[in-house]
Order: sequence, then C-alpha cells, then structure tokens
Amino acid sequence: MQMFSLAGEVAFVTGAGSGIGQRIAIGLAEAGANVALFDLAASKGVTDTAAAIEKLGRRALITSGNVTDPTALTDACARTEAELGGLTVAVNSAGIANATAAEDMPLSQWQTMMDVNLTGIFLSCQAEARIMLKAGRGSIVNIASMSGSIVNRGLLQAHYNTSKAGVVHLTKSLAMEWVGKGIRVNAISPGYTLTPMNLRPEVAEQRKIFERETPMQRMATVDEMAGPAVFLSSRAASFVTGVDLLVDGGFECW
Repeated sequence: MQMFSLAGEVAFVTGAGSGIGQRIAIGLAEAGANVALFDLAASKGVTDTAAAIEKLGRRALITSGNVTDPTALTDACARTEAELGGLTVAVNSAGIANATAAEDMPLSQWQTMMDVNLTGIFLSCQAEARIMLKAGRGSIVNIASMSGSIVNRGLLQAHYNTSKAGVVHLTKSLAMEWVGKGIRVNAISPGYTLTPMNLRPEVAEQRKIFERETPMQRMATVDEMAGPAVFLSSRAASFVTGVDLLVDGGFECW
C-alpha cells in the first residue's frame, strides 16, 4: 500500500512526549518517516518516543520549547530542516485540559487554555508552513477534539471546548489560505481516549461514564489515532484538505 507510505518524509510532532502525540509520532515512523519531536524541556517521555522511533530504524530528533513561544517553534523547525531535511509532514498535538465552572473561572485560566490550545496551534502551523511553502508541498494535521463540535455532558470546560472549536475553524481557514500553495491542512477530533490523563485512578468512575455514553461502549486507545494521522499525512489523502476527521466511536451520532 505505497499510497500510505511516508518513506522519505520528514515529520515534526508537537506534544510528542506522551499520549496521542507520542503514539502518532511513532506511527509516522512506522509508516517510514523520520521524526522531529517537540515538547516541553521537562518532558521525560520524549526520550522514550525517540527510542521507539530509532528502534524502527528511523531517525528521531528531540527539540524542546513551549508552543506559546514562536521563537522556540521557529528554531525547532529550522533545526529539523538542517538535521533531517525539508519538513513535509507536521502533527500538532500539544495541548492541555482542565475543568472549572464558567462562573468561577479566573481569566488567567481561560487565557492559558487559549494560549496553549489555540494560539499554540496557530504558531506551530505558522512555523511549519514557512518551511513547507518554500518547497511547495506539505501536510499539517492539528489535533482538535469532538468537544470542538459538541458540549460534553457533565464536564465544566467552556474554555477547553471553545479552544478546540477554534482549532477546527483555524484548520479550515489555513487549509483555504494554502490550498493553492501545495499545503494540505486537516484536523483529527478524537473522542474519549485512554491517554495518561484519563488513566489516573481518580477518574476511574468518570471513565465508566465515558464508555457508557460512547456508542462503541469503550474509549479509544492512543493506537487508534495513529492510523488517521498517517492517512491524512500520506498521498492516500492527496485530495483531502480542510477536513475535521472525527475519531469518536460514533459519539457525535448520539
């Protein structure tokens, strides 16, 4: 299935030290890409990601910084280009989540959510596209959430939902800006997923609710996000841009 191959491609993944970002980074390497990994300097998991990629016979490059820092992103992308080659694939997975009742939410909490989840995606896309535009080709995949399209029952996350809705529309907007310049931009909106955050013992009862409310009667594994990312990044999706791909076990059908 050569149309799904990423052999010879150079990828850049934010949030590559854990959860969905980590698994997608490894998935891109499984499909043949060399991968640059971007995460906070304090992230310990990014070294595990790099080791898994190198075990596959691919090259891994660890870079660090915060997605709210445009200079860090620009430098990381430039280093990727210098050490791995021209950047052709990017997946922006860095993000945060928390919950507070809207009437009690401090402005600082709202602003931090927007800074990381929305502005961070924009700055990542901007740094990546500046390199891709020179070559006239590339694919960018942004990790949004089904919470960008629906409001999760029982979860007090107006700020999170709003940030992810912004990611979906930003994705479509950038897709149309760059559609004639060789860059495709798409989003993946996961449903409830078994990331480290959702595997904590204190949310065990909440996981049961998530499973019950999902038509497939379970949560997704991080492995189930790798295939959609590889598809959107590959030639198999060469006519796909501006799409928000729901990977939610049918949740939005209900």
